[in-house]
Amino acid sequence: MSHQIILPRVMHIGRHASQRIAETLKGLNCKTPLLVTDKVMVELGYSAAIVNVLEEAGIDVDVFSDTVPEPTVSSIRKGVDALKTKPYDCIIALGGGSPIDSAKAIAILGKYGGEMRDYKFPRVVNEAGLPIVAIPTTAGTGSEVTRFTIITDEDTTEKMLCVGLGFMPTAALVDYSLTQSLPARVTADTGIDALTHAIEAFVSRKANLYSDAQALSSMALIAPNLRTVFADPSNETARESMMLGSTLAGIAFSNASVALVHGMSRPIGAAFHVPHGLSNAMLLPTVTAFSIPGAASRYAQCARAMGVASQSDTDDAANQKLIHELNLLNADLQVPTPAEFGIDRDEFLAKVVTMAEQAIASGSPANNPLVPTVDEVINLYQSLYR
Repeated sequence: MSHQIILPRVMHIGRHASQRIAETLKGLNCKTPLLVTDKVMVELGYSAAIVNVLEEAGIDVDVFSDTVPEPTVSSIRKGVDALKTKPYDCIIALGGGSPIDSAKAIAILGKYGGEMRDYKFPRVVNEAGLPIVAIPTTAGTGSEVTRFTIITDEDTTEKMLCVGLGFMPTAALVDYSLTQSLPARVTADTGIDALTHAIEAFVSRKANLYSDAQALSSMALIAPNLRTVFADPSNETARESMMLGSTLAGIAFSNASVALVHGMSRPIGAAFHVPHGLSNAMLLPTVTAFSIPGAASRYAQCARAMGVASQSDTDDAANQKLIHELNLLNADLQVPTPAEFGIDRDEFLAKVVTMAEQAIASGSPANNPLVPTVDEVINLYQSLYR
C-alpha cells in the first residue's frame, strides 16, 4: 500500500532562516507579496525585519496585520478584502498558527471566492491558491508544513476543519531564533500542541512508515526540552530542538492526521475561547488513558521515544509511565484545569452534548485507535471537568 506525502516545495531550517525570504520569493518567481501577520509581530519588530530584507532586495511588500487568535470567518474576510486591493502574486505568513492558518484561508478565498464554510471538511481542497511562504514564530502548530487550516464560524461557534493540498504552504522558513521572545505560557501551550501532534500522528489509524519516522523523531526532540524552554527561554539548544520537533510533528500529522484530542479540543476553544494548545494540554492525559487499549504497543513506543520508559519496560509499564508523565508535564507547565481557566461548571456541562457532536463531525476522532461514540465523548468531557 502506498501513501501520498505532501510537503512544502522549499524549506530553510535553522537560525536566521527567515532572512532568506527574498531569495525564496525570487526562486518562486513572486514579485508582489502581501505580508499577513498580527499586531504582536508588528510590535516586536518581526514584520519590520522581513520588510527590511525585502526592500533591500528591491521587493516592495504591504502588511496586513489584522489577523486574530483563533481566526474567524470575519477576520478572514478582512484579509481577503486586503488581498484584493492590489494584484498580489503571493502571501508571506508570519507568526504563530493563527496568522499562518489565516494566510492559508485568505490565499484560497482570495483566488476562488465563496465563503469559508464552502471549503470545510469533508470537502478536500486540492485547488492551488496563491503561493504562501510561511515563517513560524512558535514551536507548536506546525502549520508551516501542514495541509490544514482551522477557521471559526462565529454564527455557529464551530471550528471548521479545512483540508487539502491547497492549504499547504509553498515554502517554509523555520527560524528558531524567532521563538526566543515567546512568553512562558505560549511556549508551554504550543509545545504541548506539538507533542500532541506527534503522539496522535503515531497512533492514528492513518499512520504510515513515513509519518512514524517524523513523529518518533519529534517526540525525542520535544519531550526532553519542553520544560527547559519553559523555565529558561534563552536556552538556544533547547529552542532549536523544539522548533525542529514542532516542524517534524507538523509533517507527521499532516500526512497521518490527528485524532481524538484535537477533535475534542476544537469545540472547547470555540465555546470558551481557550487557546488551541492549552485545550489540547487539558485533554491529552485523559484522552490518552481512554485510547491506550486501542493501541497499547504504539503508545508504549511513544513513552520510549519521549525517554520516560525504557526498552526493557513492558508495554503496560511503559503506558503507565506515559500517563504519569503527561500529568506531571501539565503540572510542571502550570496547565490549568477548565475550572482554573475560569470556565463555569454548569455552562461547560450544558454544552458537552453539542461539543461532542461537533468533535465527532470534525472527522478527527475517526482516526483514533479507539473510535468513540458520542456518549463516550460526552463522558470524557465530563470527566475532564471533574
